[in-house]
Amino acid sequence: MSTTAKKQLPHLVFGGELTSIDGNEFKDLSKLDIVGIYPDYASAAAAWKAKAQQTVDNAMMRYFVVHLHRLLDPETGKAHGE
Repeated sequence: MSTTAKKQLPHLVFGGELTSIDGNEFKDLSKLDIVGIYPDYASAAAAWKAKAQQTVDNAMMRYFVVHLHRLLDPETGKAHGE
């Protein structure tokens, strides 16, 4: 077993139906599809791709990957702005 642990870089995958094909405003926030939180970008991208392919026939559906690790201060471990 290795003594060096892989650094966690959590990513959130979520999506929903947009109000406009040109924007990022959701039609109904209560109906967002929270796909999950993943330990790295590769895992999140695979989940994003799978969900995006499932909804390819609905042009108003969009899925996103949020880099949660970028919202945390690496020095303190706290969220930015705390």
